Amino acid sequence: MKSASALACVFSLTALTALPAWADAELATKKNCMACHAIEKKQVGPSYKDVAAKYAGQKDAVDKLTQKVMKGGAGVWGAIPMPANPQVSAAEAKQLVEWVLSQK
Repeated sequence: MKSASALACVFSLTALTALPAWADAELATKKNCMACHAIEKKQVGPSYKDVAAKYAGQKDAVDKLTQKVMKGGAGVWGAIPMPANPQVSAAEAKQLVEWVLSQK
């Protein structure tokens, strides 16, 4: 019985710390990411699924893309540059990137 209680406690704590997928989509909308990106279809910028596929398995992807979200960049996905996003904190950028990379 003790192990069942301990297991239930672990699952409860995990549920409290894990963010639901919609929370990150909500953050992407709030930070204006969805003005140029969509989950499944290319718009002005690449779809999040395309980004996830391109960077799958790259160990430095989170750090590299977190910087790109904050500072902007050009040349990877075509001629239109991604602008800098000073309204996005480093923690928010990392959260967004981890969510984008989870899209498959």
